[in-house]
Amino acid sequence: MMISLEERERAEIVRSASEASQSTTPLLVPAEMLARFRNPPETTIFPLEYAFHLLGDVKGKTVLEYGCGGGTYTVALADRGAKVFAFDISPELLTLARKRVEANQCDGVELMLGSAHALPFQDGSVDVIFGMAILHHLDLEIASRELRRVLRKGGRAIFKEPLRNSRLYAWLRQFFPKRANVSPFEGPFTDQQIEEFAQPYRYRGRTFQLPLSRIAHVLPVWSQGAVRVCAYPDAYLLQMFPSLAYYATVKVFEVVKED
Repeated sequence: MMISLEERERAEIVRSASEASQSTTPLLVPAEMLARFRNPPETTIFPLEYAFHLLGDVKGKTVLEYGCGGGTYTVALADRGAKVFAFDISPELLTLARKRVEANQCDGVELMLGSAHALPFQDGSVDVIFGMAILHHLDLEIASRELRRVLRKGGRAIFKEPLRNSRLYAWLRQFFPKRANVSPFEGPFTDQQIEEFAQPYRYRGRTFQLPLSRIAHVLPVWSQGAVRVCAYPDAYLLQMFPSLAYYATVKVFEVVKED
């Protein structure tokens, strides 16, 4: 069934409005979270930290936050000294992001309502694009064209996305609770889809989280602390048995526009 861009975007706007209305996250971003994202090591076992590691030095650079949601990572990017342009398709999430940016007294942040399918930026005007769990909501072909258009030569894009290569895990996943606020057109990527998306670029990526960690995310009896604990055996197993990367459930990757 062909899905129109209008249908896809309308579903995301509805989903995002629900997400914004149910958010209980405090507006002030904890200092310890900002510290985690300020200079994480390459060897970190946590995917978000690794994404911030890939950022490198962005002081004074133009960073486009690709689907800013409620603005938590907007604050972290501003804390790194970037000139941040953050956009989202959801008016409700953008309102929440604006409150968070103001509460944290961030400098150098501009928020805007917009679509990843039609980025409101000139050609070659962006140094870095930073998108956490946003690509899998989009029409990849259109998104790829827009990303390439706005990135300058040598510009980079960093993404964290859900991954599901294993058909067995996909089958097992149906027996666990569904995540809240999931739109009907989103879904995890395969490695092949990510590699096809990255073909016009120089590419590097790293996988994280075996299925136990993902199950911990959706079972209400598990705490966030338990999710973090799962990262340690996952990292060990992925290092000792590289073939297990096929069963990883998160991928962080960077693409570089070379021409």
